[in-house]
Amino acid sequence: MELFIFARFHARPGNESAVADVLLDVVAPSREEPGCLSIHAYRSIRDPQLFYIHSRWKDEAAFEHHAGLPHTRRFVERVQPLSS
Repeated sequence: MELFIFARFHARPGNESAVADVLLDVVAPSREEPGCLSIHAYRSIRDPQLFYIHSRWKDEAAFEHHAGLPHTRRFVERVQPLSS
């Protein structure tokens, strides 16, 4: 069964560009994963501090595999101090 993930990130003031960069860095390698059906990053037009990732995975196991990969772990480490 396909799994859909919606992740929301609210950049701390002054960190908007850094959050955008971190999101772009994780999307490309994630798209290459065999279990990733699609992944896109978005920025709100009304709130420049608000970002989203929408992704579709073949199944929960594919997402769990994704969560343990180095590029995903690096993304989490980088985005946490930049967002609330």
